[in-house]
Amino acid sequence: MTFKPLALACLAFTMTACSTVSQKSAEKPVDQVVFVEPELSPPFYALNPFNYNEPPPFEVHLQKAAAQPVTKMVVTHPNDPSKQLTLDVNKLIIPIIDSNTRSMRYAALANTNEIDITEIDDFLQMVEGKARHYPPRFSDRQERRGFEAKLREVTQQLDTLAARENASFDVLVRAFKASVMARNLDLGSVYTTKSLTYAQRILKINQDDPEVNFWFGFGLSEGGGQREAIPYLDKAMKAGVQEAYLAAANNYIALEQKKNAAQTLANYKVKYPQEAEVADRLIQEIEKQGRWNVWQVLQTANQAPAAATPKTP
Repeated sequence: MTFKPLALACLAFTMTACSTVSQKSAEKPVDQVVFVEPELSPPFYALNPFNYNEPPPFEVHLQKAAAQPVTKMVVTHPNDPSKQLTLDVNKLIIPIIDSNTRSMRYAALANTNEIDITEIDDFLQMVEGKARHYPPRFSDRQERRGFEAKLREVTQQLDTLAARENASFDVLVRAFKASVMARNLDLGSVYTTKSLTYAQRILKINQDDPEVNFWFGFGLSEGGGQREAIPYLDKAMKAGVQEAYLAAANNYIALEQKKNAAQTLANYKVKYPQEAEVADRLIQEIEKQGRWNVWQVLQTANQAPAAATPKTP
């Protein structure tokens, strides 16, 4: 990945000590201390909620960008005007304003009223794997703090772009998703309001967008609006969003409608036969073992918690 939230770049410092006894003292060897960024733990939630067997959209765009010819550009170095910088790698570019559809292009440099969204999309994908749903899943507190700090920074940047009345569809979608995940990370109740406002703006532009209906549906559900979530999750399921079935089942569990949850999972099994074992297990646990959340990691007396994978809740 090109972007890491725990931005602890290798930091080195030297300590030189001199003896105060005589002029014969020699400098001590330089001691170098290097702080290495810890490895990120694997994602808990699937990176591609549309289809668990396909790579996520961000990775697909990176592949397309790499496959497309690059128009090299020489520009002034942003940190040193006396130097020049050669741009020879395609980036993911989206419009900032005046665009009501998804519009991604690949180029070495963004034009006026465009933004290189590569690093932001990279980070948002990593956050999705940890905090798309509530509760978020992190291996330790340090990892979570790194994500929290970077998400605050990214949401501020996206909020600034989305503040324009003519903000593009692409900008609004990213600001919306970032706000949902900031809410899931308990960064403040303001993000609940922001996510609702962004969703309403997006749905005015395109009320049938599958991704937005999915995110708005489970966002409402996990925020307490289970009945309001039903039509959005239904629309997402009909549009072919795989994880919408699990979110809908989760919604019915919250409504204490076990039969509807079981039926939704039965439909999921028909639509995605490769997930039959998962669906059957969930149905059994909902009906007989008190499962209260689709993504809950159950633990028995003789078994440690099962490791969650991107494909199985």
